[in-house]
Amino acid sequence: MPSVNPLPSPVTLGVIANPVSARDIRRVVAHAGNLQVTERVNIVLRLLQGARAAGVTHALLMPDRGGIRALLERHLGRQHAYRHEGTDDQRLPAIEFLDFDPTSTVDDTYAATRLMLQRGVGAIVVLGGDGTHRAVVRELVAAGSRVPLAGLSTGTNNAFPEMREPTITGMAAALVAAGRVDATLALAPNKLVEVNITSARGRQCRDIAIVDAVVTHDRTVGARALWKPQSLAAAYLAYAEPGAIGLSSIGGLLQPVGRHERGGLAVQIAHNGAPALTTLHAPIAPGLVLPVPLAGWQRMAADEPLPVLLRAGTVALDGERELAFDEGDHVTATLREHAFLTVDVARCMATAAHEGLLRAAPIP
Repeated sequence: MPSVNPLPSPVTLGVIANPVSARDIRRVVAHAGNLQVTERVNIVLRLLQGARAAGVTHALLMPDRGGIRALLERHLGRQHAYRHEGTDDQRLPAIEFLDFDPTSTVDDTYAATRLMLQRGVGAIVVLGGDGTHRAVVRELVAAGSRVPLAGLSTGTNNAFPEMREPTITGMAAALVAAGRVDATLALAPNKLVEVNITSARGRQCRDIAIVDAVVTHDRTVGARALWKPQSLAAAYLAYAEPGAIGLSSIGGLLQPVGRHERGGLAVQIAHNGAPALTTLHAPIAPGLVLPVPLAGWQRMAADEPLPVLLRAGTVALDGERELAFDEGDHVTATLREHAFLTVDVARCMATAAHEGLLRAAPIP
């Protein structure tokens, strides 16, 4: 089987495919799906074929131990043989896997994003849920990068990535990466919630959520995914759409805030029988609709820190507990607007149609 050959820099398109998204505890307590590795490989192949048709010649992929690389290389070996026999006309970009040893943790996504930025990718396509997309955005923001990402939903809760045919997403991302469409037409700015924890000794910790930062009464990280309403204390939402699944649906069914609308929403959740202004039945995970008692809510204005009132607990970022804080720590949540860029697939493809970018050259 031929190996995947390294490519000269710069690489045009980056692809980060999480082989283990949608495998947390919510698959046990609810009815979340579990996308098999073979289907993830099919998604990668479709997006790459779309990208190649739109002009991308090189793609840089994240390595993994979950089977995506192995199955993809097997396909490339078959394609190489078919091409010699003249039976395969499906073209792919030249593919290179990043050179690092994967750990099957989120650190792979962090490392892949950093390396892709160093290699000068024009866009990054992400396969995963909210957590995988957050990990990519975290590295983009830390680097001060304006490289856009295009999301494909393969996780448990998917409030952020779109449900869209991968071929089309690959074409749109390729048009952006190749500079064939005006960035002002093809890209969309996005909000995030920044969480800051200052300890009693002055140590600071900062992290982000691209959909929701949720404060819980739990004192340890434990099982990272959230699914029990009685553990929730507050939710700080970059946006809240009525049709979303996950914890942001609490705000979406209470006081919707659009993805590209100014401002966010902060929600306080009643605990231990405390008086509630209202109770919402929210779809906090696929197939899991539970009552959530609400003590109050308010809009979040950009760049105005809101103090977290709970004295000790954890903060879940986009559905997974990440940060613990104790009594004496000062915790704030701040909405940041225009924090990172995504490919607006619909507008990008409309621009391509209007400008004839995908028309074949006339036969001489």
